[in-house]
This record gives sequence, C-alpha cells and structure tokens, in this order.
Amino acid sequence: MASNPVPPDAGARPSPGMILERLARGATRAARITHTEHLPPRIGRHADWPEQIRPEVIGAIRSAGIERPWAHQARTSEHALRGESVVVATGTASGKSLAYLAPVLSTLLDGSEAPNGRGATALYLAPTKALAADQRRAVRELAAPLGNAVRPAVYDGDTPVEEREWVRQYGNYVLTNPDMLHRGILPAHARWSSFLRALRYVVIDECHSYRGVFGSHVAQVIRRLRRICARYGSEPVFLLASATAAKPAQAATRLTGLPVVEITEDTSPRGELVFALWEPPLTELHGEQGAPVRRTATAETADLLTDLAVQGVRTVAFVRSRRGAELIALIAQERLAEVDRSLPGRVAAYRGGYLPEERRALERALHNGDLLGLAATTALELGVDVSGLDAVVIAGYPGTRASLWQQAGRAGRSGQGALAVLVARDDPLDTYLVHHPEALFDQPVESTVLDPDNPYVLAPHLCAAAAELPLTESDFALFGPAAGGLMPQLEAANLLRRRAKAWHWTRRERAADLTDIRGQGGPPVQIVEAGTGRLLGTVDAAAAHTTVHDGAVHLHQGRTHVVQHLDLADNVALVEEASPPYSTTARDTTAIAVLETETEIPWGDGRLCFGSVEVTNQVVSFLRRKLITGEVLGETKLDLPPRTLRTRAVWWTVTEDQLDAARVNPEQLGGALHAAEHASIGMLPLFATCDRWDIGGVSIPLHPDTLLPTVFVYDGHPGGAGFAERAFHTAAAWLTATRDAIASCECEAGCPSCIQSPKCGNGNDPLHKRGAIRLLGELLRGAPQGT
Repeated sequence: MASNPVPPDAGARPSPGMILERLARGATRAARITHTEHLPPRIGRHADWPEQIRPEVIGAIRSAGIERPWAHQARTSEHALRGESVVVATGTASGKSLAYLAPVLSTLLDGSEAPNGRGATALYLAPTKALAADQRRAVRELAAPLGNAVRPAVYDGDTPVEEREWVRQYGNYVLTNPDMLHRGILPAHARWSSFLRALRYVVIDECHSYRGVFGSHVAQVIRRLRRICARYGSEPVFLLASATAAKPAQAATRLTGLPVVEITEDTSPRGELVFALWEPPLTELHGEQGAPVRRTATAETADLLTDLAVQGVRTVAFVRSRRGAELIALIAQERLAEVDRSLPGRVAAYRGGYLPEERRALERALHNGDLLGLAATTALELGVDVSGLDAVVIAGYPGTRASLWQQAGRAGRSGQGALAVLVARDDPLDTYLVHHPEALFDQPVESTVLDPDNPYVLAPHLCAAAAELPLTESDFALFGPAAGGLMPQLEAANLLRRRAKAWHWTRRERAADLTDIRGQGGPPVQIVEAGTGRLLGTVDAAAAHTTVHDGAVHLHQGRTHVVQHLDLADNVALVEEASPPYSTTARDTTAIAVLETETEIPWGDGRLCFGSVEVTNQVVSFLRRKLITGEVLGETKLDLPPRTLRTRAVWWTVTEDQLDAARVNPEQLGGALHAAEHASIGMLPLFATCDRWDIGGVSIPLHPDTLLPTVFVYDGHPGGAGFAERAFHTAAAWLTATRDAIASCECEAGCPSCIQSPKCGNGNDPLHKRGAIRLLGELLRGAPQGT
C-alpha cells in the first residue's frame, strides 16, 4: 500500500495509465494484471436541435453550458416530437437524459401557456429511488430559467404524506419508480385523473435494468398504465434510455407493448478508458476438499480502494452484495487510518436497505467530493450523476457485459480519462473472463431477457387491472396472448367475478398487494436491534433464509451484528451488535421434478430439453468463514422450512453409450455431473442477462423422471424468468465455454475457479474435474449443427 498520501483533489489529475502503474508497483502486484485494454478517446459529432424545440428550452440548455446537442440527442428528440416512441441506447455519460428532456421540457412549456386546464404532463420512471432523486435535481437545475413552467416532483415511498397532494395537483414532471406506479398511483388513478388526462410523455430510464422477473412485472405495470391513460383519453409517447444493449428496440417493444424506434449510434466524445483485468493471487490456504484458494475479491478490492484513496483518486468500488460493500468500506477505513487519520472519514459504504436519509447524505457527499471512495452495490450503478470520478473498481463480474460497461462508465463522466479494474472472484466465470478478455471486449452486450406472458407474473396484474377498471375481452390484446386463458382460473380461485361482459375485483384486500414486482416473494424482513428495538434496515423475503438466519453475521454501516433469531411469522430478524472474527455463508439442498417437457432435441444419443419443473429447496446449515482469507472455521445446522418453486428449466441427459465413450465410470459419474452442473451455472451469465444467484441447478446419476443421468439448470423465480430458455437456445456455445473453462483451469482436481460452487449444499462433494471435461466433450460431439 502507498505510504505517502497525495493530497486529495490537489493539482492535475493523473492519467489512468499512471494510476494503474502505481497500483501495480511491485512484482506480486504486476503479476495480478492478466490483461489491459486501452479504449481510445472518441471525437463527438454535433447536430442542431429540431425546430419544434422551444427557443426558451434551447436557451436554458445553453445556460447549462451546452451549445449544441450531439447528433444522437437531436435524432431522439425528432422522433419524440413526431409522437414516435424511441429508445436511445448509447454509452454511459453520452447525454441520454438531455435527449429526452429537451422535447419533454418544450412540451411542458407549451402546456403551461394553455388558457384552460393544467397543461401537459410527463411521468419519469427510474428503477431506484436514488436515480429519481438525482434526476429531479438535474431537471430543476436545467429548467430553472423556465420559471414555474416545469414543476418536477418526486413521488415515491420516501415522499412525506403532506407533500403527496401537492405532487398530484401541481407537479407536471413527476418522478417515481415502477413499484410506486404499481402500488400507489394506478390503484388511485381517480385522484391522478387530471395528471393522466394530460400525460404526453412517459420516460423509462435505465430500461436495460428491467429484465427477468422484475422486467416482466414492469412490462405488465406499463400495460396497466396505458390502459388507464386510454380511459382518460391520453396516449403518451414512451421515451426510453438504456445502456448499450443488443436489439434495444426489440427489448423496449417487449417492455412497453408498443413499436419503438432505436437510436444506437453514440456521437458523444469519450475520454481514454484504461480497463485492467485483475486476478487475486493463490494463497497457502486450502478450502473444501483440499482445493487451492485465491485471495478474495473483497480483500483485494479493499486494498485497491485504500491505495486509490491514498493517491487522492476519486473512486467507486462496485460490490455484488450488501455485506461485501460494508466489509470493503470497513477494511479500507481501518487501513487508511494507519496512513492518515483524516482519510477514513472520506470512504463509506452505500447499499440498498439503508434508511432514506442515509442514502441521500451519501449521494450528496459523493457528488460534492466530500467522499473520496465509496464501496457501493448496484444501487449506485444506474445513472446517478457522480461526475468527477477517476476510477472504478468492480469486485467480481457483475453478471452481464451491459452492467460491466455501465459500472465502468461511472468514471470519466466529465470527459477526462478513466481507469476501470475488474477484480476476479474465485469463480468459474470470473476466472474464464480474466484469461479470455475477448469474451468481454470483442463481444456485443447481451439481449435483455424478460417474459411478460409468465402466468405467475400476468395473473396478479390482471387482478390489479380489474380492480382499477373492470376487465373486458377487449383488454386481452393489451395484456398478451395468455390473458384470456387465465380468466377461468382467476374466477375459480375467487379472485375475479364475471358480471355481464366484464370481470371485477370483489375482494376487500388491495389487488396490487397480490404481488411484489421485484419478485421478492413477500414482504421484506425487518432487521431490528434486539436491545433497543431500533430498525436497522430490511432484507428481501426471498433472501432472508440465506442472509438473516439464526447465527448469520449482518453488517450495517460498518457495524457488525449477529442474528439472534429469524421470526418468519412476523418477518423480523432480531440482531445484536458483536464482532465475530468470521463471516457466514448459508448452505441448502435441492430436489427437482419434471412437470412438463415443452421442447426436446437429440444431442447424439442424449437429449437437450426445456420445460416446467418443481424445485424443493431447504437451507440446512451455514458455514463460518474467517474474514479476509475465507478459510472455513466450522458448520452449524439450521432448522428452516423447505420452500417449493414452480419454474422453467433446461436439462440434458446422457446414455450409457455416451458415458462409455467419455470413459466415465459409475464411481466418477456423480462427481462429473455435479462438476458440469456447477461450471455451467457459473458460465450462463455470459449468455443470458442473469446472475448466477438468479439460477440454480441439480445433477443426479439416475433421475426418476428421465431414467438417465441428468443435469438441470433452472430459473430461480416462480414461473421462470427467461434465463433457462435462453440457455436452451444457446446451449452449444454455453456448454462449449463451460467445458473450456474447466479444462483451462490450472488446478489439479477442481477449485472455486472452475467447478466448486459457493452455494453448493453438498459441500462441493463429489466433484470430478476430468470426468466433467470428457462428459461435456462427448455431449457436445452430438450437438446439432447450428445450435
């Protein structure tokens, strides 16, 4: 670690290459960089604003220091003003906000001069509260010269009750999120009637984040919004902004149900980006089954954040988990205190689950430069303006190339050069990527996967729609082809009642409460300090069994707590502050049954299948791991109820002849299948917009439904999320990469970098590395051409 701190923010900023050179000083540090990619700067290309943009709006934009728009901004505005829904999918910091704000502000200004009525309105949807709050600040600053013509207001769960009536009556640019639209605005649409009647534009920011089950829910919420708008006589134009994505118009059309034009050519300038791939070194420690263990990405990222803060380099370290963000900030603060007592206070953690006032204070401190370093979850990934950052450290591949570039783009947002470092976890996909940089830098970003027709998603939204306005057969086309077939089931369940030609919601409870659109499976679990009753935060219901079980270690703003008791009936986890020398990791067991095989194709003698399955999962124990090193200290049994999930899966089978050809004997079979399952789960995020924690797997030498050795990979959400279907359609490339990742790992018998899984319920036993390579090779030999 650097010993002589550079005064923060002093003097000229060092180049990204110089920052990386300082980080890599020393023989052991330099060897950790497996690849460095240099993205050259790009010159921008200007255009003129469309003639329909009001001169006052152009003047306000010029007052903000922007003389002329980039060409993609002008093209986006042209489509919007022609009444065409449009998605702008360009790089981070390319000015997407201004591309949609210019036509929106111009239209609001026109409406403010209407002799009667409230004039035009616009609705802005963000996936996070932080982004909505940040956008309100940006709109207020930009629209200040327009006086009272533009009245931006946030309407979300943090909005005080006394402010909400003002927003409904007077706000003409309302910023909210899909959750509030689902639970608060649409069920009370009569109170929003004047706003909705005048609604001209709906802005959907960071629309690439609406994927999987969450994206499928949001797609149905948007259809409900369109239906209510039609009731009040409006037909808003949808303006979508996305990070660079494959086929953005196709994804936007699936999200909104409308034809959407795409703008993908990025004509903004970009500073130099230096992107380093960083692999932590092997340690002398050994993990499960004696496997070699690498230094954790958490420890490595904490070191890098410390060094960057000492250099005065403004940095965000993106971390995949809440606990990881807390731990990295804590370690960095302790190490900075050894260098300069003024520095620990300039590094902090940022994650979901914080109270609103805590989040806002951190956002302000980062924005104005009071903070030098922040360890953040993806809650800060999306769009929040953190101009002036010099570097981004990414602790583990974030699951998709789209998210990787989104996070890397947080630095250099003022046009200066930037450094991005991807620190690999001890994980098959991360290891593969740092040694196959072409998979990151020579491949397009993924297509967004969502399935609005998922009956587990669609059914509760049909109920919510019926509660808003009685449903008729004419509505079915809006909600999708599966809507009509679900109505008899909803009637039989006494959720809807048909009267004359319409279906009505007749129950006393709120229909919007039937589902949590983030797919979290129930109300969040409150984390409460046992001694004081103080609410520390919340955790999603679906994650409670694995993160706040009895004995779990929970971090909150640098303070460590141990869970005394998880009360599932009351959705409360009681915790006490403590300082254990370990972290905890839950372990579970899983069984799977085939409900329906929808598609089946031969792979030689074997079969590749896709269909519906039922998964039974139970958290059975947790491991205690030593901090920093990850060494296992012990295992404790848990008594938690099993949970059942009906979902979608891809699975493949092999025959006795294929096993003979692969030279896999009965003693090796269980380990070979198990190893292939682990590695394939680890590699799937390279081919579908998912995280390995969004999917699960089961392998069995003789499955009772297939009567053959079988490996399943399934979506971890009710009804499926589209990931397993994507795996089915890309199976040859997916399983080829899986085999190559296992074969290229330098370990002898298997390790976390290839076939061991951090969430294996069987303690990563049995595993057979060589058998998995031969088995996958034989399976792929039978793959049909073109798959």
